[in-house]
Amino acid sequence: MNREDKNQVIADLKGKLEENPHFYLTDISEMTVEDSNKLRGAFHEQGIRIEVVKNTLLKKAMESAEADYSPLYDVLKGNTSIMFTEVGNVPAKVIEKFRKSNEKPILKGAYVEESVYIGDDQVKVLSSIKSKDELIGDIIGLLQSPAKNVISGLKGSGSKLSGILKTLSEKAN
Repeated sequence: MNREDKNQVIADLKGKLEENPHFYLTDISEMTVEDSNKLRGAFHEQGIRIEVVKNTLLKKAMESAEADYSPLYDVLKGNTSIMFTEVGNVPAKVIEKFRKSNEKPILKGAYVEESVYIGDDQVKVLSSIKSKDELIGDIIGLLQSPAKNVISGLKGSGSKLSGILKTLSEKAN
């Protein structure tokens, strides 16, 4: 690969880092072709793009990007695959599910919700992070709950009140 090709790969990676709010760095080396294809299929079903990258080129792309990815530099050793995703917790959930029958992939690090996670022990933490849509749903549910209580209280009180008024009007006659 000549310098022009390397610069193009760095520019492409930088663009992907800036376009995607979340990414995972994993080691999928030594997986069988069958397992690797299953994993790629599972990621593809969830809208996750995965590609194998050269550590030196990825590091240069990270250095040239606007965000601070420096805590991830130390994990850029050995074989590295990068997974780009729109939803931060989905790759961790896929990894957890896939690991029920395989030892890999091994999480090296992740950049999710503008935070850095280092090490394979972070898979469980990452899978429990709520996505933006899940958080919005929770907030809407919390906001609707008091309103529903007030409305049901008014409905219940309204029928009681109309019953009382009806009884009083009948007594007046």
